[in-house]
Amino acid sequence: MPDELVISNTSPLLYLNLINRLELLRRIYQTVTVPSAVAAELAEGANQGIRVPDLAMLSWLQIVPVQSQELIPIVTDLGAGEAEVIALALENPGSLVIIDDQLGRQIADMRQLTITGTLGIIIKARELEYIPTVKPLIDELRQAGLWLAHELVSEVLRQAGER
Repeated sequence: MPDELVISNTSPLLYLNLINRLELLRRIYQTVTVPSAVAAELAEGANQGIRVPDLAMLSWLQIVPVQSQELIPIVTDLGAGEAEVIALALENPGSLVIIDDQLGRQIADMRQLTITGTLGIIIKARELEYIPTVKPLIDELRQAGLWLAHELVSEVLRQAGER
């Protein structure tokens, strides 16, 4: 297995799917990895009637189990998906972690992992000219239920050269 993986948590996959932009992950990274817990969370969402991506239909997405259970952070408020994403990244130094959860991002940052989130994907897509502007996608993400702080949105729009 290559050392450098792009490892996604549940929410970026869910929200990009809800706004019909999941292909941005494939276009930007070619291959995306998820741990077993993320696949399980998406399956549970599907069972609840949520429109989640069908991982079996995504040839560019691979499910990889965490090998070392000792690396999974034991933080009660951290979800299983976030914990396994961090553990998988620790097993594969140099990986990129795609995670939106604030606590998960803090723990990943403390472990000196490279992180981005759903909005980071949108900015990268704009930089690569896969999308013309970020604001409409931010609006769609909000309508899909992704909570985004006003200050964060302002910073993302500034980074993208939009006001």
